[in-house]
Amino acid sequence: MLASRHAAIARPCATARRAPRASSARVVVARAGAERELWYPGAKAPKYLDGTMAGDYGFDPLRLGANPETLPYLQEAELMNARWAMAAVTGIAFTDAVGLPKWWEAGAADYGIDFNTLVGVQVVAMAVLEAARIRGFQRTGESGVLNSFPFDPAGLDAPDKRVKEIKNGRLAMLAFLHCVSSYAVTGLSPLEGLQAHMANPQAVNIFTSAVGGETVAFVAFCSMAPTFLLAQKTLGDGKEEEFNPIPW
Repeated sequence: MLASRHAAIARPCATARRAPRASSARVVVARAGAERELWYPGAKAPKYLDGTMAGDYGFDPLRLGANPETLPYLQEAELMNARWAMAAVTGIAFTDAVGLPKWWEAGAADYGIDFNTLVGVQVVAMAVLEAARIRGFQRTGESGVLNSFPFDPAGLDAPDKRVKEIKNGRLAMLAFLHCVSSYAVTGLSPLEGLQAHMANPQAVNIFTSAVGGETVAFVAFCSMAPTFLLAQKTLGDGKEEEFNPIPW
């Protein structure tokens, strides 16, 4: 299902001649100068990340959004994956809490429907919904369902809520990555892992797991990276350098 969603998003990126029309509802007023929040203190955001998008903290180390025509599609792709991740993590926690089959067992469960029929229905349904969503996004610059762009039946849409949504969505994507990696390392579900940790915190944690060494190295890197960045900025010649790892 996620693969079909990615394909539907990627196709317009490659074929669209112009970016979708900007929507005033999607724009968040940027804080000026030093008052703007960035992903780490003293960071300098790329010119194209001016703080007008919800959840923009100037973080794009690979400069994936440098192309103004593909940037709206990348923002939409992040938002869609964030929403799927929030739904997935909620579902994983719910099934784990009530004793239903674990998330990695769901694909092998018997739902009383032939597998080929289930896949066929899903592919057709997702194709129709995704085609309508992409057309609506290209026309309005908003996320929606069928002919409703933006999709906001409760009338809750507001700039601050868009920021909260993408923040929670980013956390959910990290949480889903944790669910997958935790099962791969320990073979436990999230709640089972939490119970094992609470029973013996000193002996059961990420540092004592099979990837403890890699975790220590990653934490050390994240701890020292800001120091190196600030040192480079302080000792540099003051000239602005554009880092372009991907030649758009």
